[in-house]
Amino acid sequence: MMSENVHIELCKGVNGLDKAILREIRGCSAEVYLNGGQVTSWKNEFREQLLFLSSKATFKPPNAIRGGIQICFPQFGTIGSLEQHGFARNRLWSVDPDPPPFPSNTSHRAFIDLILGHSEEDVKIWPHRYECRLRVALGPGGDLMLTSRIRNTNTDGKSFSFTFAYHTYFSVTDISEVRVEGLETLDYLDNLKNRERFTEQGDALTFESEVDKVYLGAPTKIAILDHERKRTYVLRKDGLPDVVVWNPWDKKAKAMADFGDDDYKHMLCVTAACVEKPVTLKPGEEWKGRLEISAVPSSYCSGQLDPRRALFSG
Repeated sequence: MMSENVHIELCKGVNGLDKAILREIRGCSAEVYLNGGQVTSWKNEFREQLLFLSSKATFKPPNAIRGGIQICFPQFGTIGSLEQHGFARNRLWSVDPDPPPFPSNTSHRAFIDLILGHSEEDVKIWPHRYECRLRVALGPGGDLMLTSRIRNTNTDGKSFSFTFAYHTYFSVTDISEVRVEGLETLDYLDNLKNRERFTEQGDALTFESEVDKVYLGAPTKIAILDHERKRTYVLRKDGLPDVVVWNPWDKKAKAMADFGDDDYKHMLCVTAACVEKPVTLKPGEEWKGRLEISAVPSSYCSGQLDPRRALFSG
């Protein structure tokens, strides 16, 4: 396992917080903070940043870091009794000394396993015992993979239910030149209209104002096309039936202390989630969810966008 030292480095980040840096030989990298188990950086072989991080992001626990990929558990959003997006993103995770076996893939050497368990503080607000495991892996081609396993470790025989999301902030050049493919004709809940249910129309999602929608029963593959950068992000997900699309636009951006006034122009959240139907686990049962994201050129010989090639190939 000598290669581990080449592919992963544990070090200090902003404000002395512990983080891990994953590196692949072609130059791709990812950074994961133990606070929140949060991926804050994902770069391709050209060292281009693919995840958005707010220009006013604060690295001050227990506050979540604005941007990257936040782990939302055991609650996504404000539907429930807990703080928005639950408490997992505000807790200090540990490096998992004994991770469960994963499908063996010798080409994925850059990975780290983290674990979050219940604390007495958590039990006061959510009276359950659990283990939440997270593997963050960087593929040799630069793909970023997150796999979560959540187990009910209650000793009182009680089941528990939860919602979950990988709240992912993508970096885009100009939000007005971005399209999302793969959510056409789906039903969605509009959080700006009291979660009223609608059906999506049109060929693709484009953006000209605030959006906060939960798409239900989304396909396993979604594409985000950044026209200006000629880049397409491809999301593949498993165990996460819903997709949340969010951009605060100008007024809400100005109202958030940890968000730059113009940051909304350069980000889009497309979040793989399990929101509409909570997961219920009996003691000893385990749930698994997985997200894989890749960034590919979306300009081919013609110089035109070809979203369906990115979306339906592979």
